[in-house]
Amino acid sequence: MQKPIMVLVVVLLTLTISGFGQAHSAGTVFFGYAYNRGETGLSGRGNLNGWDAALEGKIFPFISGVADVGGQYGNVHVPFAGGTSKARVTSFLFGPRVSVSIGKFRPFAHALFGGSHLSESDAISNSQTAFADAFGGGIDYFLFPRVSWRLQGDSLQTRFYGRSQNDFRFVTGVVVKF
Repeated sequence: MQKPIMVLVVVLLTLTISGFGQAHSAGTVFFGYAYNRGETGLSGRGNLNGWDAALEGKIFPFISGVADVGGQYGNVHVPFAGGTSKARVTSFLFGPRVSVSIGKFRPFAHALFGGSHLSESDAISNSQTAFADAFGGGIDYFLFPRVSWRLQGDSLQTRFYGRSQNDFRFVTGVVVKF
């Protein structure tokens, strides 16, 4: 009676360890379009368009670590000068993501922390780097084996010029699983 139980325990441990190893090696690479309806600091609000890229690596079956980098660009209204300013916001964010696959969908939620760099130019040029965080999530839709399409929304908060800016960031693009 002891021998079948030991065999079962060894088989279950082997499957668990091999599954855990696969969870560590699985990850995704994302690249796509990003829209930021943002407040850029001193100049006011504007619509910024650009790109976003992310690298995700599994830590546990439902939890992964994410590195997210993005840049959005555009013209923003300068309320006190009555004109526009060119703005560029670049973000470097890192943190945990929780996800689960349900059929062809993979919903996820994340909390990302890091920094953002703002460059503005109008009559004079300003730039500043400050702490940033993004709380949000989205959904990946599996198109082909290893290829998905992502829709993501975040509440992006930056702290330029000693005040907080609370922005909405929308991201969409291609996800490749490795």
